[in-house]
Amino acid sequence: MSSTYHPFVIPFCAGALLLFAILIGKCILWLHRMSRTQKKQCLKRLISLKTIAAFWECLRECLFHRNIFKRNFVLGYMHLSFALGWFLLIVVGKAEASCYSHTFWEDPWMAIFFRYFEDGNTNYFMPQLFTFVMDLLLAWILSGILLAWCKRLYSRLLGMRKTTRHTWYDRLGMISLWCIFPCRLLAESVTASVRHNGGWLTQTLGDALAFLPSEQLQLPLWWLYSSVLCIFFLCLPFTRYMHIFAEVLLVFLRKWGVTEEETLTGYTQVETNACSRCGICIDVCPLNTAANIQNVQSVYFIRDSRQGVLSEEVANNCLLCNRCVEACPVGIQTTLIRQIRRGEQKQAGNGKAYYTYLPQALPQEKRPKVVYFAGCMSHLTGGVIQSMLRIFEKAGEDYLFLDQDKNLCCGRPLRQQGYTEQADQMRNALEKLINGSGASLLVTSCPICYHAFKQEYRLDMPVMHHTEYLRQCLAQHKITVTADATRYAYHDPCELGRGERIYQEPREVLAAIGILCTVSEEKADALCCGHSLGNTALNSAQKNLIRDEAMRTLCADHPDVLATACPLCKKAFTCGQAEKVAVKDIAEIIAEHLN
Repeated sequence: MSSTYHPFVIPFCAGALLLFAILIGKCILWLHRMSRTQKKQCLKRLISLKTIAAFWECLRECLFHRNIFKRNFVLGYMHLSFALGWFLLIVVGKAEASCYSHTFWEDPWMAIFFRYFEDGNTNYFMPQLFTFVMDLLLAWILSGILLAWCKRLYSRLLGMRKTTRHTWYDRLGMISLWCIFPCRLLAESVTASVRHNGGWLTQTLGDALAFLPSEQLQLPLWWLYSSVLCIFFLCLPFTRYMHIFAEVLLVFLRKWGVTEEETLTGYTQVETNACSRCGICIDVCPLNTAANIQNVQSVYFIRDSRQGVLSEEVANNCLLCNRCVEACPVGIQTTLIRQIRRGEQKQAGNGKAYYTYLPQALPQEKRPKVVYFAGCMSHLTGGVIQSMLRIFEKAGEDYLFLDQDKNLCCGRPLRQQGYTEQADQMRNALEKLINGSGASLLVTSCPICYHAFKQEYRLDMPVMHHTEYLRQCLAQHKITVTADATRYAYHDPCELGRGERIYQEPREVLAAIGILCTVSEEKADALCCGHSLGNTALNSAQKNLIRDEAMRTLCADHPDVLATACPLCKKAFTCGQAEKVAVKDIAEIIAEHLN
């Protein structure tokens, strides 16, 4: 067997050693920065079936990219060819090198530069098969690189309207990655021209390049291949390609039950590093599609967060509608991370008592079965409240209108803007009032309040949005309605739909009184009304552009009524000029059809 060392392996080895040292250091730092609760979750489920499930999830998402395939087949194929193709190239290459050297512990660079060190010895298991498969894998990866070039030059070929704008070092990492496999192809082909040890791809190309001085070109091309690998390894931990390793760690942490908290932790850093900046979130963001704002999407928010250069514009100019979270193939909780980052930018309140005016308890004589919390926005669209009060009366409900005096808030708008301390004080006061009511059910008309009550409060009773309550009343015949032929287009509010997965209940209520129209973007893909309380950076004109885009989509089938289940959405759509259509809340529609 010929020597299996040449100085050209040094760049590869040096880059690989530095890469693994940095990766190990980063992982230790992230795990150290996790909260005590998060660490306990990891230790509790480390030895469990959750760990086995994590390995399976890594296979599906980190190698096969199942979620990207579901969203965009061509983009999924591109990512699959890179991830699975390179993984198999390493695995099969290792198997070939081990069979060739008759030991599992051959030099670590042997598999990477095998064609150079191979001396023509075929005294090992099926060498022709290995050569064929290695060339096939290389061709597969090169097809993915071709698609990546097309994506950069003209993204619409891959079904994307916009691609991510990268920093110079991201571009360096990208170019070095794109060059790795063409350099390998050239190096192996030129060597095949000299030694005739190539496969169907490399030998064919080598024969075609026979007119070149192959003996003189052979070593420079192997040096180039090794150097390009080194450059990519050195770029990887500091560019978007860190996702290759961070995503694997994220999968395990999620399976072990780790979640985001209200402060920055090591888990938050794992999530932000798991972003590949694929750009899918850009195409689904209403700020981009309707208002032509292209520099604040989740991909740029995560990039700037990682680099420590996050501006208030990027942090605050977001609707928090969760369309990006729904579309993200990794499922990064960018909405929660934005709230954390916004909180870091706000001044601490030093424990100041902000809401001493709030009532401390309800009068003793008030002990209803149902507490109704309309929410701040419902008070700006009085028809919703009046309709709900009428429905309560019709259903014979013993209820208490808790925020009738308009002095209570769930606190979620404060939390969305990063005022966590103030939101906690508001929540504690309202939580005490609700639990002290002695009621057995809380009903709210506001999806923002509903999400807060479900996710942030510790209540002694179940919580229902009024669409759930109306469906229950109809099912239990507490109220009866008269159906007609009115055609309704239903808009899924962001907090109710993507936030709490309430999709079917509103549709069942509307189907009981009329006809539901077809809407192209609905449920998890529903468009935002544009007037989210989570965004204080947009001006009125920009908000209206987003609202009008949503209205055009909702009214494409020419409904008689545009129905929604959010007072904020109703207020936004009522002022819209894109479509001349009646806008009503489901509660108002039911109240009009009561028998």
